[in-house]
Amino acid sequence: MPVTAVTGSASGIGAAVCAALRAAGHRIIGIDRANAEVIADLSSHAGRQAAIASVLEQSGGVLDGLICCAGVGVTAPSCGIILAVNYFGVSELLDGLADALAKGEQPAALVIGSVASTYASADQPMVAAMLAGDEGQALELANALGQPQAAYAGSKYAVTCNARQKAVAWAKLGIRLNVVAPGAVETPLHQASLEDARFGQATRQFVAPLGRAGHPEEIATLVAFLQSPQAGFIHGSVVFVDGGMDAMARPTRF
Repeated sequence: MPVTAVTGSASGIGAAVCAALRAAGHRIIGIDRANAEVIADLSSHAGRQAAIASVLEQSGGVLDGLICCAGVGVTAPSCGIILAVNYFGVSELLDGLADALAKGEQPAALVIGSVASTYASADQPMVAAMLAGDEGQALELANALGQPQAAYAGSKYAVTCNARQKAVAWAKLGIRLNVVAPGAVETPLHQASLEDARFGQATRQFVAPLGRAGHPEEIATLVAFLQSPQAGFIHGSVVFVDGGMDAMARPTRF
């Protein structure tokens, strides 16, 4: 039975991923702030390290899978928290659990990115600080900028770059690593944006060519496939599940 750790396991895409992987025969070690096998706050270094230690204890130091779903959106209390969870909460767990994955059976890891990642770039100081691993500077820059949309897009761009940068080294360890980039998905995070006076109108206007938001189960189905042996040659890839949003926004770039 494959053992897979899933962050953000209590709701939204994370909960759907847990259900899909359990149906595929995985034992899940869920990580969330409540209602999970591992209770942890991934917005802090201490919380991430506690999560890593607990996962290693519960898995016996051997993992077959890791899915990083935990994330916050534009309604987060601060721009810094967006970076702390979406980037550092992912990159630190990837690094901290790599050795356990390397001991697994056909191990694979996956990061939930976003189509919003295409709206950021590496030359932004906030992004550069994330990729350099300087959490203090990155959070300071994000809070000074004060633009939640830019912080969210930057965090998802940086975490996508981080995953792709690991591809060569992780392949040598026998670990596959991919990114799934959803568009708007009907989750509590999306609902919070719809109900927010600052971002509700923009969120309602963010409509994919297919004319609807995605469902968590649609993302989870792809995740389960990418974690399976059937996806054994898919590595270092970014797969958009966005109803055509990326194709609409940049049809000549891929």
